[in-house]
Amino acid sequence: MRSLTLTALAGVPEIVRGADLPALIEAALQRSGVQPQAGDALVLAQKIVSKAEGRQVDLRTVTPSAEALRLAPITGKDARYVEVVLRESRTVLRAVPGVLVVEDVRGFVTANAGIDQSNVPGDEQVLLLPLAPQRSAERLRAALRERTGVDQAVIINDSFGRAWRNGVVGTALGVSGLPALADLRGQTDRDGRALRTTQVALADELAAAGSLVMGQAAEGTPVVHVRGLPRYGSDGSIDDLLRPADKDLFR
Repeated sequence: MRSLTLTALAGVPEIVRGADLPALIEAALQRSGVQPQAGDALVLAQKIVSKAEGRQVDLRTVTPSAEALRLAPITGKDARYVEVVLRESRTVLRAVPGVLVVEDVRGFVTANAGIDQSNVPGDEQVLLLPLAPQRSAERLRAALRERTGVDQAVIINDSFGRAWRNGVVGTALGVSGLPALADLRGQTDRDGRALRTTQVALADELAAAGSLVMGQAAEGTPVVHVRGLPRYGSDGSIDDLLRPADKDLFR
């Protein structure tokens, strides 16, 4: 029987700028009694990566632009916060009460450019997404491989909304060590029919599974170890999951 085992690692401390994430993750693996094996994966909450990379902004240092001042009353948000969202965005797609939907500088279509204040110490502090989460995942995988002697895939996840449904779901921002998009076209079903369109967002499925184990509030378990992954082929990139604007039916 096929199985997938996810373990939230114990004892990851509050992360500050410059923290050595690979060393902290290695210690958490040991503390949790997990011996890494080839083919394993680690799902990391975006917040710990952003904190380690110093992606925190103090709103007291932000001067809103004219556009931020225009959008603030529409959204009901602090104009300084709106300004930070605009700086992290290529295009504003929707501005409605409670949310700015944007295409951010990484190409993600998301609410408020992924910027929030939950689990960020300080009333005037906000946390941005990693500037280049794909490169962050690649660096973390290489550093963990050097420390542990084992090649484990790395996924950086965050909670994103979806166009067709309510609620947020863990979504991959960066992936290294496995395909982001598993292409099953050409394989056959149980009746021998060839699959024509099936592409599985493997990195997103693992990001969502990891998010379920991490929790969304005060659990304090931002790293999840995964064992039992199916093997779908070579490495991928987060770019494989980003739908081009000309193929996006909602833009």
